[in-house]
Parts: sequence; structure tokens; C-alpha cells
Amino acid sequence: MSAQIPRADRALLAQARDGEREAREQLARRVGRAAYVFALQITGTPETARDVAQDGVLRFFQHLDRFDADRPIDPWLYQIVRNRARDLMRRERVRRHESLDAWLEQGHPEAADPSADPAADAERHDLQRQIWRAISRLPEAHREIFVLRDYHDLSYREIAEVLAIPQGTVMSRLHAARKGLREILIDEGNRSLDEPHGRRGDHE
Repeated sequence: MSAQIPRADRALLAQARDGEREAREQLARRVGRAAYVFALQITGTPETARDVAQDGVLRFFQHLDRFDADRPIDPWLYQIVRNRARDLMRRERVRRHESLDAWLEQGHPEAADPSADPAADAERHDLQRQIWRAISRLPEAHREIFVLRDYHDLSYREIAEVLAIPQGTVMSRLHAARKGLREILIDEGNRSLDEPHGRRGDHE
């Protein structure tokens, strides 16, 4: 990801700062969706994610005039969202497995490909659910770095900025997160094979 803000985002920010209604609405949609997806990935519950995203977008606009227009929007947005999510998660217990499964049952937030093969799409959906269950089992510090790097494509420098940690720590935690995810997926696969007909219980 470039360290410079894309030209389209720069123009949108300038118009939004000038109070143009359409620009502010477009920017709200742009950051609102990104805020919700990231909030859901780190909290695991749609209800909490919606609260976090709404509050994060509100704070984003409250401090819009302070934002450095020469820097990308996403790292700053994710820092706001992460701080709000951590505040909420200190006060409530999050049921990640059930909530992520329910969210995936409703469909991935990306637009569906109308030309996709139904069987292949179902297989990808099952794999996606397995991966998200595994991600939700990672320690919070590893999960945050994993989704910021592998799902939101932030650079090591940008992740270090979001999490307020050294880049070396980002790299070491990302390595540990990927290693942990592989181990969880292998364990899940072995458990599935040990069950009758290779199927998991209905309670999961």
C-alpha cells in the first residue's frame, strides 16, 4: 500500500472538509464500510461491530480537519476503530465463534460473482468459515495484526502506527499469528477427520 493518499481520496477529503454534502456522504459510506468490516474482524460480533463502526465514523468526522491529507485514510481510521473496540470489549464478553458463523451465513461483505460456480462457491464459503473460526481463536494481539496485513493490506509501518508498536514487533507477531493459524487449521482438520463421516457436530 502506498504511503501517499490516493488522488481520489485526497479530492474527496478536500470536498468533505469544505462541507460539500455529497462528498461527506460518499466519504461516510467509504469509511463506514471499512470501519464495520475491521470492527467485526477484531470483535467477532455484528452488534458490537456496528456500535464500534458508528462511533468510529463519528469520531473520524469530528477530527477530519486534523487529518494529514498527505497520508492514507485507512491506518488513521483503523486506529480510531481499534481504540473504540478495545474500550467496548473490556466491558463485555464476546462470543466470536457463533457470531462469525452467523455473519458468514449471511454472506461475505464483498459482492458476489454472478458467474461463480455454485459448488465451488459453497466450497469456498465452507473454507472461509473454517478460516474465520481459526482466526477468532488467535490471541487478540495476533488477530489484529493478521487482519490488518492479510485482509486490509496495510504495510508494516502503517500497522505499527495503528497499534503504536515497533515495526519489528509487528513482523514478529505476524509471523507468530500465521504460524498459530496454520496450527489451528491443522488441528481443526484432524479433529474433523476423527469424527464420524468427517463431519463436525451440529453444536459448532
